[in-house]
Amino acid sequence: EVQLQASGGGWVQPGGSLRLSCSTSGFTFDNTWMHWVRQAPGKRVEWLASIHTRTSVLIHATSLGGRFTISRDNAKKTLYLNMTDLNVEDTATYYCARDERGDVRGQGTQVTVSS
Repeated sequence: EVQLQASGGGWVQPGGSLRLSCSTSGFTFDNTWMHWVRQAPGKRVEWLASIHTRTSVLIHATSLGGRFTISRDNAKKTLYLNMTDLNVEDTATYYCARDERGDVRGQGTQVTVSS
């Protein structure tokens, strides 16, 4: 059974930073694409970033302006998302996913950016 558990969210002021983690199990983590997506209330799922866990190929949404960075630790089977210069529009529930659309995603973690 595929399990994806995101953590590390919380409340942060505009301009702040957070590092999200996603622990995984139930599939081969070290040779696959992994993704981060988010969903704000009333909005569609938005793809943020992808990484191939074997080749380290990275892709980030250009709309993020270089503020977010995806990474992984194959030994820990864990995916990360480092987020900097957060703004109120980044408020959403963040998920790690097995596909870019977020159809296969686990429990998310809430990020709230406000002053």
